[in-house]
Parts: sequence; structure tokens; C-alpha cells
Amino acid sequence: MTTTLAPPVPIGKAAVGALGILALSTGALESVVAPTIPLLERELDMSQSEGALLSIILLITGALITPLAGKFGDRYGGKKILIRLMAVVSVGGTVSALAPNLPVLLVGQVLQGAMIGALPLSFIVVRKHLPAGESKVAIGVVSGLFVGGSMVGMLSAGPVAEQLSRHWMFALPTIAVIGATLLVNRLMPADPPGRSDDSGIDWPGLLLLSGMLVTLMLVLALAPEAGSQPLALVALVLVLVLAAFVAGWVRVERRAAAPMIDLRMLARPAIWKACVLTFVICLGTTMAVYLIPQLLDERGDGYGFRASATEIGFFLLPGAIAATLAGPLGGIGDRRFGSRAVVNTGVVLMTVGLLAVAAVHTEVWHLVVGKVLIALANGLCVTAMMTSTATAVDPGDTGIATSLILVSRVVGSAVGGQLGGALLTAGTPSGSKVAAESAYVTGFVIAGVVVSLALFVTRTMSKGVKA
Repeated sequence: MTTTLAPPVPIGKAAVGALGILALSTGALESVVAPTIPLLERELDMSQSEGALLSIILLITGALITPLAGKFGDRYGGKKILIRLMAVVSVGGTVSALAPNLPVLLVGQVLQGAMIGALPLSFIVVRKHLPAGESKVAIGVVSGLFVGGSMVGMLSAGPVAEQLSRHWMFALPTIAVIGATLLVNRLMPADPPGRSDDSGIDWPGLLLLSGMLVTLMLVLALAPEAGSQPLALVALVLVLVLAAFVAGWVRVERRAAAPMIDLRMLARPAIWKACVLTFVICLGTTMAVYLIPQLLDERGDGYGFRASATEIGFFLLPGAIAATLAGPLGGIGDRRFGSRAVVNTGVVLMTVGLLAVAAVHTEVWHLVVGKVLIALANGLCVTAMMTSTATAVDPGDTGIATSLILVSRVVGSAVGGQLGGALLTAGTPSGSKVAAESAYVTGFVIAGVVVSLALFVTRTMSKGVKA
């Protein structure tokens, strides 16, 4: 495979700002479902199992689309694929906004799932048009605004749905996505294809990777309820199917002339360590994202705060601000101190935040401060992984390499959310709707210990970004 490097075309802050606005908009659209699942279950007459399906369908499609988007962006040009992908997302958001029932809403969410592929495409464009140091900061800004958009969506979805309707909580961010896409199309110069088109598409590898990711997400979705015998049997079958998909995918990718994911690239220390660290960090973050609002809402004897949805949103606001600022800070820190220093700082901050909340959670401010530390640490770590990975590989592999980080983020988030739910389910006494305080403590401690183990990986990382 050969790489064709285009001469750099300088871009201004306006073009990077347009990418940031697009990231903010897609982040908001991505996150509106999670906090409104109970409302959607009531309005669409959904069962809890249907609600669980709705909560993960976007993650499943995002995990499938992201590697493909990154690969196509590397081959055909980041801007070209980004604009087309956003057209699909805009249609999906419109379908979700107009959906009269669950099947139509699921179709909309499947189409919306393409939005996660926008990040590696943005990184391709940024890297081709900016010098290495500036591209790190720009990647940090885009990553931070995507995280910030997710927080905005989570905080605003409930009030918008209650004051206007569930239709508007999809419609408003979709309108923002359409506007931001038009801005990107106008302000961002086209980047030429990075690879020749004669190598073809690795369809067997793509199908096996899709089957592997779908099966993995289904296993995670069933995990909290796998105690019953029928579901345990289904979960066991899915695990066996997953193992078969993994074995088949590795075999096909080793033999493919132009593999979907070059296993030699995945084996590089800079890549696999970034994937492992992203998975661990997002697992810890998502457990906290799940457990802290539940604890704020809890009505236990001597614990919990009986907070309303509006109050919870207010308490989580400082964390949302920290997450938004962490992206650019992570990019600047990576440029000045190296990715290892940034990730070490993030891991320590997150471990301290998780263990502190486990030990002390008798006042609301305890949870607010803990959430700020966790959100800041997550942004620093994930941004450092994105920027170091994007600049550690050949320019023609930027999209597929960063898409691996995003898939690790999706899987880590799914594992963290399901693990948090399973712990609270197991910690709720029979006949009660209130989880025991020990279940929350156990969850925070497990997350803190798992995150701290990342230090064993970071100590072997290079200070720079070379693969």
C-alpha cells in the first residue's frame, strides 16, 4: 500500500471552529436518549427490554460504522466522507424526531449511529491541513467539544422533552448538525485521497468485524440479567459465537491483501496500549456517570439525596464544563509534555475521584467534586490517546487508527454502564426498589481499582508519540 501526501493547505480558526461545532452538535444528538429512557418507555408503551435495546442500538451501529468511516476517509478523503456521513446522520435525526412508534425510532437511531464515525474523519482533515503541534490542539478541541456536547445533550434532553416534547429533543440537535455540516462544507478545503482505489474493499473482514462487534454488544446487554437460566444459556451461546467471529476475523485479516484493519498496525505498542487505556478509562468514567446520578436520586435510609431531574442536571453541570475544557487541555499537554505525562495525570485524578466518592458521599458537593475530577481525567486521557495515535501512524492510516480508539471507547463505556447496572441490581433487596449503599461503594471501588491498573501500562509508554 502506498500513501500519497497532499501539499498542506492552511486552514484558519473558522474551519476548525466549524468542526468543533459539528462535534458539539453530534455529541448532543448522541446522548439525548440515555436520560429519557423512562419517558420514552411511557410515551411509546415500551417494555424494559425494549428500552434496553433502544439504549444500546446507537452504540452498536456506531461501533460498526466507525472503522469503516475511518478506512474510507483514509482512502477517499476525510471531508468527502464526513459530509456524506453527516447527511445520513441528519436523516436519522429527522426520522427519530418524527417517529410515532418504537420501530421507526429504532430506524432513526441506527442511522444516527453513523455520527461516531465523524471524529476520525475530522482528525484526518485536521492532520492533513495543520502542522503536527497545531493538529494536536485542534484534535483536543474537537474531542473536548464532542464530550461537552454529550453532556449538554444529557442535561437538556429531559427538560426539552418535558417542556416541549420528545420530538424536539431530537429535532433541535439535528438542526444544529445540519447547520454545522453546511459550515464545514463551506469553510474546510477538500483533502485529496490518501490511498489508491485499486486495492478494493475487504468485505469479508468488514462482515466478520461487524458480527464480532454486534455479538459483543449483545453479550454486554444481556450481562445484567444473565442470572436466569434461559438468558444464561443465550449468553453462553453468544460468547461462543463471539469467539468464532474473533478467530475468523483474525484469520481473514492475516491473509487479506488490503485488510480492513492491518493487524500489524494494531500490534504496535502505541496502538494497542492506547486501545487498552481508552477502554479502561471509559469503563471507569461510565460507571461513575451511571452511579452518581443514581446516588443523587436515591432514597435510602441515611444515604442518597432524593434529587429531582432538574437538580441532578444542575449538580452534574460542573462535570460537563470540566469535560469540555479537558479536550483542549489534553491536546496542549500532549504537545508540551508528551502523552505519557498527560495520561498518568488523568489516571491518578480519576482514581482519586472514584475512591474519594466511595469513601465520602454524605454531601452533594462530595459527588460534584468527584464527578469534576472524573470528567476532567477522562477528557485528558482520551484526548491524549487520540492525539498521540493520530500522529504516531502514517497519515494514510489516521482514520482507521483513531477509529480503533473510538471503538475501544464505545466498548469500555458499554461495559462500564452494564457493570454499574448489574451491581445495583444485585445490591437491591428482594421486594425493594432501593439499592443498598454498599452496592454504590463497591461500584466506585471496583472502578477506581480497575482504572489504577492502567498505570502498569502507562509506565511502559514512550514519552513521545512514535509508534
